[in-house]
Amino acid sequence: MKILLLEDNKRLSSLIIEALEEKNYKVDWFDDGKKALESIYNGYDCFIFDINVPGIDGLTLLKELRVMDTKTPAIVISANVELETIKDAYIKGCDEYLKKPFYIYELALKLDKLCKKNDDSLKLPNNYIYKIDKEKLFDEKNEEIKLAKKEILLFNLFSKNLEKIITFEQIEQYVWEGDLTTNENIRALIKRLRKKLPEETIVSQGGIGYVLNINRMFY
Repeated sequence: MKILLLEDNKRLSSLIIEALEEKNYKVDWFDDGKKALESIYNGYDCFIFDINVPGIDGLTLLKELRVMDTKTPAIVISANVELETIKDAYIKGCDEYLKKPFYIYELALKLDKLCKKNDDSLKLPNNYIYKIDKEKLFDEKNEEIKLAKKEILLFNLFSKNLEKIITFEQIEQYVWEGDLTTNENIRALIKRLRKKLPEETIVSQGGIGYVLNINRMFY
């Protein structure tokens, strides 16, 4: 699991990173909101935002994140215990608000609850299945179809936006992990992935983006 941590207290950050890396989580640490903003669409599974940090504060960063990503869980950690601040954090889209000081174990538990990938699968046309937890695609004979990194990231983006259009901008930010690309490159990626899938699995939406055609979600 890939986590973005925004926290300007180096000692606390080190404790959080150490605890999470013991659980085999990958943590990208930022102590400045402006630097974190440049990376928030780099394919993270969960976000941890402190509020009072240099550059852009954590709540402004959270609001910016929710413009493009409404699904990825976000935990706010802060010494601010004012009711209005806590309410504002939830309004802007946080899933949990942890008041400092807190036990690192408590944060780890909330991460497990909110952010860990469940054993969910996407049932696609012709009995194809994409297993989200394993990031693997299987055909109707349950044989694995190899996926490249960007194809996996694209599937993960679809899984966060079921029955919604994912735009070219979202694909650029998430699949290219913040690097610039072109619509032609995105179309080429879609074309390559379509060759591995049944017809009409990925449906174009009027030059805006694409929708993944799923039968249902099951557990």
